[in-house]
Amino acid sequence: MSFFKKLKDRFTTPKATVSLTIPKNTFELGEDLKGAIVMSSQEEFDATEVRAELRCTDKRRREKSEYDERQRRHVQRVYWETVALHSADPKVSGALHLTVGFNQTFPFSVNIPAGGQETFDSADASVTWSIKGVIAIEGRPDITSETIELQVIRPAAPPTIVKEREIVKEVVMIPCEYCGTLFPQTATSCPKCGASRKR
Repeated sequence: MSFFKKLKDRFTTPKATVSLTIPKNTFELGEDLKGAIVMSSQEEFDATEVRAELRCTDKRRREKSEYDERQRRHVQRVYWETVALHSADPKVSGALHLTVGFNQTFPFSVNIPAGGQETFDSADASVTWSIKGVIAIEGRPDITSETIELQVIRPAAPPTIVKEREIVKEVVMIPCEYCGTLFPQTATSCPKCGASRKR
């Protein structure tokens, strides 16, 4: 291999493609995200590994006071502060030697932590989840798939089962003054002989 080809290879990705497929774009916190990484190559090269990259990023609008030399006064500058809340790199394959015409699909599974933050977006802050596929190559730029934005939501609350309380009323029984049969105090006449209850 010539010196110039080696130099060129250091700055160019191999002729290969990688794509990541998932069955849906919305997931609940605590759910397993399952998908597949599909690879094909039109060049012979060595990969160090194949992986998915799951990322959760918190982005917030901030302001700070800075002295402006041109205006000769302090001015408020707006900037965005970005913090990585979660990252996971599930590996689907170790070192691989790819040849011309190579074509393979690798399934993967990665958990979205139950204690993570759900996706949201406002004028001053946002939490975003994303995932992509990567073919890592030593000494050359990695090959990456398109980044897929995910919608992560809180799990739906399980339905609440409310048990109805039985209301038991105490019924006072009284004897009929004529035949002695017990009947409820609320009744107006004896169910046996038909005599009216004396009030």
